[in-house]
Parts: sequence; C-alpha cells; structure tokens
Amino acid sequence: MRYHLVALLAISACSLFAQDPPGESAQPVQDKRAYGVLPNYRTADGSVPFHPLTAKQKLTIAAKDSFDGAVYPTAAIFSVIYQAENDNPSFGQGLKGYARRVGAAFGDQMIGNMMTEGFAPALLHEDPRYFRKGQGSKPGRIWYAATRIFVTPTDNNHMTFNFAEWGGNSVAVAVSNLYYKDGRTVGDNIPKLAIQCGTDALSNVLKEFWPDVKHWLSKKKN
Repeated sequence: MRYHLVALLAISACSLFAQDPPGESAQPVQDKRAYGVLPNYRTADGSVPFHPLTAKQKLTIAAKDSFDGAVYPTAAIFSVIYQAENDNPSFGQGLKGYARRVGAAFGDQMIGNMMTEGFAPALLHEDPRYFRKGQGSKPGRIWYAATRIFVTPTDNNHMTFNFAEWGGNSVAVAVSNLYYKDGRTVGDNIPKLAIQCGTDALSNVLKEFWPDVKHWLSKKKN
C-alpha cells in the first residue's frame, strides 16, 4: 500500500507545476481516468446543482473504480516491488508468491473502493463523489481536496463527517487480515487504515487538478 501512496505523491507534486495562462482557467472535464491511470468515475463538478445518487448508482461507481482496466497492471507492477522486498513473507517467492501478492494488492483496492464508495455510502446515506472545486488558490484547493476524507455531503446535501470513508476503509483493513498473515495486530492495522485514507486524500488532490493539467498540456502542445 505504501508504494501506491508514494506514486500518488509524485504525480501530485508534478501536477502542481501546471500553470494556467493568465486570464484563463481550465474547464472541468471529467474523464474516465485522470493522468491516464487513475480511475475517475466518482469525480463530479462542484459548480453543478446537487442531485442525490441512488444506492444502485453508488455501487455502480464503486464497481467501475474497482474493476477499471488500469487497476490490474498497477497491481501487477507494484507487486514486483513487494516481491523484491519480500513483503508479507508468508506469501513466499516464485510465481506462486507473486500471484498471491498481485491478488492481495488488487483485493486491497477493490474491497476499499466497494466499501467506501458503494456499500457504506448506500447504508449511511452519504454521497461518495468527490465534488471538484475547480477555482481559487492552489493551497486552498489542495486543502479542500485533502479534507474531503473528513467531510462529505449526505443524500440531502447536508455536510457530515465522512463515516463511509473511515468506516468503509476500517472494514476493508479488517477483511485484509484474512489474506495478510504477517500483520494482524491493532498496531499493524492502524497504519494500514491511515495509508488507505491518506491515499484517498491524495487521489482527491490529483482529481482536483487533473483538468488544469490537461488544459496546460493542451496549451503546451498547441
């Protein structure tokens, strides 16, 4: 999980170098993938009037994020690093150990997405979408994006603590103990939960600035 966090940090830092030309702003274009690899199905334009999602729509967003085509090669690539460093020694080495690590990496992402974007929001009547701000200073937008893991709208568009984020990821970490035999204590699980939620915060920052980066790249190309 920590390598996903490092990768998101690197992309996030690069995205902040993109500057809009004076007097112009990036249009809020929502793509299926941000930066070509980051599933972007739950991003919404914050300036558009709010419309609640049904439970089915929440689960659909979660499923699209969980089973997007970019998820599989990402899990495979990071599992090479996990294998080289012998993370979770109980998985072993060789092809069998690598396959277990790929399955675990995919499971982490899939279970986390399904819980935080689908089942938990549906049960708690919270909205799983990230509503992109799109305007204001970069520090203000970074703060806004990162803090959405703590604050989210309900189906009635009232702001509340993001129980789905923390509760959903807590369930995902608990479930992961079924296939991670090397770290099942509370002391092991708390950092896992922090990494899961921290990764989601960085993901929000990347999604916030993706239209700006795309606009900047288009200007550079022209």
